[in-house]
Amino acid sequence: MAGVRIGLAVFFGHLFWAMADPNFTFSTRDTFQFADLRDLVQRLAGTPESALEDLETELHTCRAIQDQMRQVKAVLLDMDGVIYRGDERLAGVLDFLDYVNSVERRILYVTNNATRTPAMFVDKLQTMGIEAREDQILTSAEATGGWMARHLPTGSKVQLIGEAGVWSAMLSRGFRPANKPQDADCVVVGMDFHLDYRKCALATLAINAGASFIGTNEDPTFPSEEGEIPGAGSIIALLRTATGKDPMVIGKPYPGMFEEAMARLGLVAHECIMVGDRYETDIQGAQELEMWTAGICTGVTTFEQFQALDRKPNFIFRDMTEFLHVFRDLDLFCADHNVDSPRK
Repeated sequence: MAGVRIGLAVFFGHLFWAMADPNFTFSTRDTFQFADLRDLVQRLAGTPESALEDLETELHTCRAIQDQMRQVKAVLLDMDGVIYRGDERLAGVLDFLDYVNSVERRILYVTNNATRTPAMFVDKLQTMGIEAREDQILTSAEATGGWMARHLPTGSKVQLIGEAGVWSAMLSRGFRPANKPQDADCVVVGMDFHLDYRKCALATLAINAGASFIGTNEDPTFPSEEGEIPGAGSIIALLRTATGKDPMVIGKPYPGMFEEAMARLGLVAHECIMVGDRYETDIQGAQELEMWTAGICTGVTTFEQFQALDRKPNFIFRDMTEFLHVFRDLDLFCADHNVDSPRK
């Protein structure tokens, strides 16, 4: 879905001239940069209709990408580093969201941040001029609650470490706080700004007494206005050391988060594209399930770091403005040249 701006590819670090191969097929293992895509589509767009037949391989490349991308029915968006940084909306985001909505693709915000409820995230986005519904927000706490609802009896007792997002996800699904650690069926751990020794001791006692050990996410740090501070992964590491037990972790990059996203959307992996700024969570986890991926260089992983990976995202963009150009221009080019529209 990127058109009057498309080009050639750098594939796993090797220059790979897709246009030279009339049998080229686009798969979840291939990588394109914005400049490559732009060059290809600009070449096609600048060619008179009567001469396009002389660019058969270029047209084949464009159609191969379009044939795969037209299957994408939903865009999964990480939030911090993709949609905003702190309380500031990032460049190009509004135009990108408007376009995705206009071509009837669905949007799901997928974040490892378990501290807020979906309603709190909706409020945060609204302050930035972004309209969203609660059912479009999937936090690692919500994904954990969904996974537990499928695997544990309703009314199971939980020992909790976490903020409002974790508590809401548990209570809304019928799980109950344990009165004492020995009664807990499971221990659920998320980021907790009010963590103290007592909470850690109760969680340790519950796990040692046989409670299941479940983590919302394993991010070692949490972004704050003052810099990176210890995150849920650091709390999990403490409990792992104290108990000698490994947790079941649901959030990115583990499959549970992506499976919950697909279940909520009613889609399968090749019908989704995951857009993220952090390779080891957003991109790597989606790749394991053979989702399409787009790396955005406005957060944690830099352009150079994405480029150095053995397995890169399918697309690498410096910001959401570049991503918009690829989506919109390929759609327009294919529509102008009788290639099926992706609005299906």
